[in-house]
Amino acid sequence: MAEQQEQQDAAAAPNPDDALGYEHARDALLDVVRQLENGGTSLEESLALWERGEQLAKVCQRWLDGARARLDAALAAEEGAPPGEK
Repeated sequence: MAEQQEQQDAAAAPNPDDALGYEHARDALLDVVRQLENGGTSLEESLALWERGEQLAKVCQRWLDGARARLDAALAAEEGAPPGEK
């Protein structure tokens, strides 16, 4: 029961990563990758870095998906425009 409440609380809490712009999230992800590649961290630190990297990758993917949707919508609107208005 307590575990279910924790999951609900986590789902209801705002994710601070959602406020990150694409470039900021990408740069933070690159930093995480560099730290993991350099090694020298404990297993616990490596796992925390990996989890952070997964979060940042999801933020980047949401931005890219949104950009793709906007491009697709713009192209669709352009294709639906009367001739000469492109």
